[in-house]
Amino acid sequence: MDTLFTNLDLATMVEGYGELRDGAIAVKDGRIAWLGPRVHAPAAARTHDCQGQWLTPGLIDCHTHIVHAGNRSDEFEARLNGATYEDIARAGGGIMSTVRATRAASDDELLRQSAPRVASLLAEGVTTIEVKSGYGLDPESEAKMLRVARRLAGELPVSVATTFLGAHALPPEYAGRADDYIDLVCRMVADIDADAVDVFCERIGFTSAQTRRVFEAAARRGLPVKLHAEQLSDQGGAQLVAEFNGLSADHLEHLTPAGIAAMAAGGTVAVLLPGAYYFLRDTTPPPVAALREAGVPMAVATDCNPGTSPMTSILLAMNMACTLWRLTPQEALLGATRNAARALGRAAEIGTLEVGKRADFALWEIARPADLSYSIGFNPCRGVVNAGVWRAPAVDTP
Repeated sequence: MDTLFTNLDLATMVEGYGELRDGAIAVKDGRIAWLGPRVHAPAAARTHDCQGQWLTPGLIDCHTHIVHAGNRSDEFEARLNGATYEDIARAGGGIMSTVRATRAASDDELLRQSAPRVASLLAEGVTTIEVKSGYGLDPESEAKMLRVARRLAGELPVSVATTFLGAHALPPEYAGRADDYIDLVCRMVADIDADAVDVFCERIGFTSAQTRRVFEAAARRGLPVKLHAEQLSDQGGAQLVAEFNGLSADHLEHLTPAGIAAMAAGGTVAVLLPGAYYFLRDTTPPPVAALREAGVPMAVATDCNPGTSPMTSILLAMNMACTLWRLTPQEALLGATRNAARALGRAAEIGTLEVGKRADFALWEIARPADLSYSIGFNPCRGVVNAGVWRAPAVDTP
C-alpha cells in the first residue's frame, strides 16, 4: 500500500452512515485499496495516525454557478432599502449585470475571482464540485466559463464536473426571440466541451417545449441532462428530465406528485438548494417527506451564485436542509456524498468509501457524523485526501 490512514472512525456512507469504529483505510495508486478494522490493517509505505478522528468520503457540491465575475451586493442592499426587482432590472441589474461582467472578464481574471470561492468549499472537506456555465450566453463566453472551470481542477486540489447551461436566461440581443436563441443553444450543445447539459425551465426562463429541444440536442451528443425545475412554479420539468433519464432535477419547491413519481421511476436525483430558498425568503419548501416516501434520492448543494445564493459553505447548506426542511443529519450527509455523486453521474467513482473508488476523503474532529449538520459557522475539517494525496484544509489560490 502507498499510504495507510489509521486510528480513525469511518463513515463509509455505503448504507446509512456505514459506521466502522476503530478502523483504517489504505490507498494504492490514488484509489481505496483496503478498509476495515485497524487490527487487520495491511503494511504501507507511509502511515498517517488520524488520532481517533472521523473520516468520511470527500464532500461533493453538485450544483454551483461558482465561476462568474462581479457580485450583486449592491442589489441586495437596494432590495433591503425598498427597491423592487423591476427597479433593479430597469437600472441594468439582475442576471444581466453578471453576464456583462463575465463577458468582459479575461480567462485569468475569471479564474482569479472564482478560485477563492472554490477554496472556501475545499476548506470544508469538498473534493468534487459541479460548475455550470450560463453567465456568458454567447458561444465564446460560455466556452470561456467552462474553460476556466477546467482550469480550477488543474490549479486547485478539486475534481470538477462541467455543465453547459446556455439556456439560463435570454440575452438582451435576443429579446423577443427566445426560439431563435434556443436554436443557437442547440448549435452550441453540438460543439461544447462539457460533461452535462442543463436548462432553466421556468416562466421567467424557458418553456418545456424549448427545454425538450435542448435535451434532444444533448441526446444526439450523448450528453446527460439536468434541469432547474419547479423552483418558482410547476412547469412539468421533473417529468421531462426524467423522460430523458436525467441525472437530476434541482430546486423543486413546486414539485408535484406526478413529478415525484416520474423521478422515482426514472432514477433522477432531487437536488435540494436551501441557500436560494433562504436568500429569496421563500415560503414553499420542496416536498421532502413525499420524496423520501417515494424513494427518490436527495442531494444537497450550495447553488453558489451571485444573485440568489452567494453561499460557499456546504456545511451550512447541510444545516439549512435539516433546519428548514427537516432532512435528518444522515440524509444531509448522504446528500453531500453518495447522492451528490449520483447527481453527477459519478457514483461509481466517488461518494462512498469502498474499495476501488477514488481515494477522496475528509478528516473531521467531531464526536459523531451528525455534528457536520449540527454546527453553524464552525468548520471541524482537519484535512482532506484528494486522489490519495494528503492536504491540509487551507488551500492556496492561484
